[in-house]
Formats: sequence, C-alpha cells, structure tokens
Amino acid sequence: MPDKSSATPVDFWFDPLCPWAWMTSRWVLEVEKVRDIEVRWHLMSLAVLNEDRLDELPDEYRELLETKAWGPVRVVIAAQEEHGAQVLGDLYTALGTRIHNKDEGPGRETVAAALKDVGLPESLMEHWDSTPYEPQLRASHQEGIDKVGQDVGTPVIAVPGADGEQIAFFGPVVTPAPKGEEAGRLWDGTLAVASVPGFYEIKRSRTKGPDFSNL
Repeated sequence: MPDKSSATPVDFWFDPLCPWAWMTSRWVLEVEKVRDIEVRWHLMSLAVLNEDRLDELPDEYRELLETKAWGPVRVVIAAQEEHGAQVLGDLYTALGTRIHNKDEGPGRETVAAALKDVGLPESLMEHWDSTPYEPQLRASHQEGIDKVGQDVGTPVIAVPGADGEQIAFFGPVVTPAPKGEEAGRLWDGTLAVASVPGFYEIKRSRTKGPDFSNL
C-alpha cells in the first residue's frame, strides 16, 4: 500500500444528490493520479443546509429536498458510523455512478443497489426514513460549513493554505471533470489561490449543465 504520510490532505464534503459535487469529486480523484494528495471524504446535506429557508426556494427544488434528499444521506451516515469512514469514497462512487451517470435518481432502489455494489449490508436501508445517527450527520455537515461559511452549497473542499492551516472553498465547479494533467493544473491553481491570505472568490455564470460524458 502506498505511503500516504507525505501526501497533501484534501477534505471533501459531498451530498450524493448534487451533480456538481459529483463532477468535482471525479476531478479530485483524477488529481490523485497525477499529484501526491489524499482525499478524505465527509458528508454534508443539502436538506440540512436549506431546512430553515424552504419557503424561499423554488417549488421544484423545495420538493426535491423534502422528498429525495434525506434518505440517501441518512443511509450514508449510517454506513460511516457502522462500518467506518473508509467506506465513504467507494460508496459515494457507487451512488454517484447510479444517480448521475446512469440517471437512476436518488430513490430507495438506487441506494440499495449502491450498497450491494460495495458489499455493504442491505440492513443500512432501515435508516432511510429516520436514523439515530442524525446528530453525526449534522456534525459532519457543520464541520464543513464552519470552514467555508454558510452562503454556499456542495461541494466543499478544504486544502492547506500558506501556513498549513486549512482553507475551504465551495467548488471548484467544473464540467466536464478534467482529466490527466489538466486536472493537475486545476489542482495547482486551487493551492495557489489558497496560499494567498484574503483570497475569497472567482466566479462566472454557468453556461452549461453537468456533463457526465467522460465519466
């Protein structure tokens, strides 16, 4: 097994529902192939993020959060608590592949199939409607938000800044997910902006939706 003791840590917060987080997660895994980094996965929740502002949201998005966002994250946090955080990366890959690449959606059958894909027990589906691990879900979510601030969504990544202290960002939001050295250059740029004290944001309007064609 490769020695990861010298690798640059990258903490990544995701909600499996979010297509943009999925794109960014595939980028950061590509970076692992061309740069010495170690990705550490964490769960956040769009349902938790928006629970106090549902009345402000468009009807379609509010319905999505109320009907489809809670079940998957409850199952994922149960998997983490009962089988260890090391299962998150593979489980997220299985979920995202089915939800986004195969367009199966985030329903019960999809999540159950993803559990089977990675050898986790179907009994985790018992957490779909409620879970005793909700405090852990909220704590994981809050850890990411505390690093980046409230006015963001998912993905959130945290990387070392100039003094080694973690700097967190929403994003990078990118489509399609860069491959090879292109992925490495975007990573280099991420570290570069993180090294500048007082840097906060670069942004432009999105002109296309998530492109999963190269995943």
